[in-house]
Amino acid sequence: MFEIRPEAPADEYEVETLYDLCFAPGRTALSSYRLREGVDRVADLCLLLRDQGGFLQAAIRYWPVRVGGQPALLLGPIAVHPTAQGEGLGGLLMRDSLARARDMGWARVLLVGDAPYYSRFGFARLEGVEMPPPTNPDRVLGLELQDGAWAGIAGEVTRETGAETTSALAEDAAPPHIDATCHETRRPRDGQDDDQTAAGAAPDQRSERS
Repeated sequence: MFEIRPEAPADEYEVETLYDLCFAPGRTALSSYRLREGVDRVADLCLLLRDQGGFLQAAIRYWPVRVGGQPALLLGPIAVHPTAQGEGLGGLLMRDSLARARDMGWARVLLVGDAPYYSRFGFARLEGVEMPPPTNPDRVLGLELQDGAWAGIAGEVTRETGAETTSALAEDAAPPHIDATCHETRRPRDGQDDDQTAAGAAPDQRSERS
């Protein structure tokens, strides 16, 4: 049995330790971290998966961004403890968090990752969407949580300023709760490529690389 619940401020050190374990050194140098710097996570979508003993087995985080001026979710990082990879825990977190995002009124999700893996969740390559360099455009993937949400959306992916996020969601949907206490503690460094492999990741259950 596993428990999925939102990440709390007290979980920060444990989650960062899991990411350090699963990803190669220098993960905070990835270009996607520039979009996260100084921006609060979408706290209701930052989820942890623990086993019966309370041990952290997997974690996923989301940030708000803008694509061509339109709101979107940036998914990642997602990581599964090396001893639990291959058990489908990453997929469980993906499906649970995406369902929550849809219920909250988010329309579109963006990530940087391997298309053969993320296509099973409905992600496909985005044409004309530009992540900060250096990013391989073949790894820029998107998912529609509402029909046609990516239609006509193109341009640069930029940091969310904060004020416009909730007003851009569906009028009848609950806005995302962005918790100021749930913040990224590490600063990105420029000049490295996004193509980074998660250490110890199994081919069918690799940690998201972004």
